[in-house]
Amino acid sequence: MLFEYEALDQSGQRQTGSIEAISRDVAIASLQRRGLSISKVEEAPEDATSGLNMKFTLFESVSTSDVVLLSREIATLFEAQVSALRIFRLLAGESEKPMLRKTLTEVADDIQAGAPISKAMSKHPKVFSAFYTNMVRAGEEAGKLDETFIYLADYLDRSYEVVSKARNALIYPAFVILTFMVVMILMMTFVIPNISQILLDSGQEIPIYTQVVIAISNFFVDYGVFLLILLVVGGFFLWRYTLTAGGRGAFDRFVLSIPYVGDLFKKLYLARIADNMATMLTSGISVVQATEITASVVGSSVYEEILGDVAASVKGGGSVSTALSTHPEVPGIMTAMIKVGEETGELGSILKTLARFYNREVSNAVDTLVDLIEPFMIVLLGLGVGLLLASILIPIYNVSSAI
Repeated sequence: MLFEYEALDQSGQRQTGSIEAISRDVAIASLQRRGLSISKVEEAPEDATSGLNMKFTLFESVSTSDVVLLSREIATLFEAQVSALRIFRLLAGESEKPMLRKTLTEVADDIQAGAPISKAMSKHPKVFSAFYTNMVRAGEEAGKLDETFIYLADYLDRSYEVVSKARNALIYPAFVILTFMVVMILMMTFVIPNISQILLDSGQEIPIYTQVVIAISNFFVDYGVFLLILLVVGGFFLWRYTLTAGGRGAFDRFVLSIPYVGDLFKKLYLARIADNMATMLTSGISVVQATEITASVVGSSVYEEILGDVAASVKGGGSVSTALSTHPEVPGIMTAMIKVGEETGELGSILKTLARFYNREVSNAVDTLVDLIEPFMIVLLGLGVGLLLASILIPIYNVSSAI
């Protein structure tokens, strides 16, 4: 909330301004800490401009790269012995994104009101995840906030690099296939009907493969609009279904069952699990809490359920390796290495090794996928275009030869 105030400073000079706070009492307390004698504090009216800014903010987002850069800046300022309040005030003033500026300002106001940094950040889950705030809380308790923010920046950097590489590898074939489908539909609806009419008027016998192409073309011309409406409505309901718990679980399991692509995503999730838990265990967070937090940020309902079972098993006195061994989605080598880490007391170090291994596996799998996709797409497009042209050009050639 925004409050407007009137006050006197220590030299008796009158000051007016505004302050963000969660309540009027918090605003008064914050102003008094600045050495001001308050004469008036009132909630600021919401004008049209602020309402418009709020609407625009709803459509904004803070990217992972923004949080990585922010974490490195916070770590650098902590190393320079700058106070937490001043750090967030400084970064809020320098931020170019309205949503990030608003978030950092609110975090600074909460810190000024006496809240810990982790608690102030936890009020903004769209920017700072549960993993992030728990890491900050562990850093506060250990008195190593500068190291914690460096760990966070390094972790987010690694995670962003791996996810971006996997996503970009899948964008290319999706774009090529979509373009190919659009071109084929345009040919079926605009080019083939005109050519097919010439063939039909010629009275010549039309080959079976050309008849199939003409039939498909007629279907798109006569029922294309209805097919488009059906696809849009079906896509909408499918999207709504994936937002439910059952739909999300079914979709995640389907993705993992796709040949090669499913294996890529499986390695991606395993890398994220190992990296998350290694980072948190190294920072002093308990195994149960690290497992629960990792479950909330892993990004797959399948592995979220697995980690939930692991957390429940550890709470009951079991081990992480034993709980993981009951799930076929977790490879035996990972379970065996975690068991070694538990027995030697080096679980964090073992998980860090696993994270490096699976990150490397994801990178290699993406590179292999890209190398395989390019020739496959060239062959597929060549066959599709070749068959379409042959089915039309050969009958036309026969007609011209007969003439």
